[in-house]
Amino acid sequence: MKKRNGALRMLRCGWLCVLSLVLMTSLAQAAAIKIGAILAETGPAAFLGGPEVRSLRMLVEELNAKGGINGKTIELIVKDSAGSPEKAVSFAKQLIEEEKVFAIIGPSTSGESLSIKKIAEDGKTILISCSAAELIVNPVAPHVFKTAPSDSYAAQQIFMTMQKKGIKKIAVLAGNDGFGKAGKEQLAKNAQAFGITIVAEEVYDKSATDLMAIVAKLKANAEIEAVVNWSIVPAQSILAKNIRQATWDVPLYQSHGFANIKYAETAGVAAEGIIFPASRLLVAEALPAGPQRDFLLKYKNSYESKFNEKVSTFGGHTYDAMTILAKAIEVGGEDREKVRAAIENIKGLIGTAGTFNFSPTDHGGLGLDAFAMLTVKNGQFVLLEQ
Repeated sequence: MKKRNGALRMLRCGWLCVLSLVLMTSLAQAAAIKIGAILAETGPAAFLGGPEVRSLRMLVEELNAKGGINGKTIELIVKDSAGSPEKAVSFAKQLIEEEKVFAIIGPSTSGESLSIKKIAEDGKTILISCSAAELIVNPVAPHVFKTAPSDSYAAQQIFMTMQKKGIKKIAVLAGNDGFGKAGKEQLAKNAQAFGITIVAEEVYDKSATDLMAIVAKLKANAEIEAVVNWSIVPAQSILAKNIRQATWDVPLYQSHGFANIKYAETAGVAAEGIIFPASRLLVAEALPAGPQRDFLLKYKNSYESKFNEKVSTFGGHTYDAMTILAKAIEVGGEDREKVRAAIENIKGLIGTAGTFNFSPTDHGGLGLDAFAMLTVKNGQFVLLEQ
């Protein structure tokens, strides 16, 4: 009988322990701040989403190890959109309506971000996009922000470089996705102000594996003094190879979508001399001593030592988004409207993409100086000497 009573006591004790653990877990989850993320971890835009997911998880781990934000841990819910606007829409609704997240970071691409802009605004859910299209924040939607520098600034930086080199007539190529479409529009919009004339335009399928026909067509146009390609797909490397194969000695400019060393590695010797705008993160060691260099090297070294791969500007966009969100939550607590207002009041915040200065009329927070002009030299990214 005593043995039986002892066994019962042990059983009750066990159940009490289990119930306590369940209760503690439930309380911990209830106390956590739920942050959603929609990122292209797989698929054709994985070179964007992969580093973004890894960077975001790394920072959330660091914040939680320090006690979270205002004493509350962060519960991160990541959805892999594979770069699909349709999936992004579905995930946005799920995160807002079912998961009741406090905010959403992402998506990775401009097409996805533009597809869910209204959903976030209608749900009064803070969205910090990691995409570049200026249309994401212009016109301003109160709850929508972004961390990638605007494509209009990238276009202007390219044209400023061309001006210095005396280039006046160009060809423009773009992928047939949201990023390519928006960039092509920005190039057309800004060209005249810099004395640039677009004498040829081509749009190719984002899954293209050979652009030789387009290259041959453009090479036959004697007016073309330089080529600008605007895309975020592997065709960036293919185009460089095709131009080299066609023995066409023409300067090739790429968009900031080229800012992943893997593209240069894939293109090999054909990448030499490519010019493109990018964050100073990629050349952090070459910067003068100061707070920006220190911040960039901290992120770069943390990422590269943890994941054993070279850092890219794209991972920095989620790192910046979470940094901005954490700072705003410190000020506004868990009142979404106060946090939204706090983001609008952030000034002088150093991030991987530059120094952020938001306002009620500027939800991008970055200026023309967020971009530096880089080139490929001996297979590496270096600052362009101008």
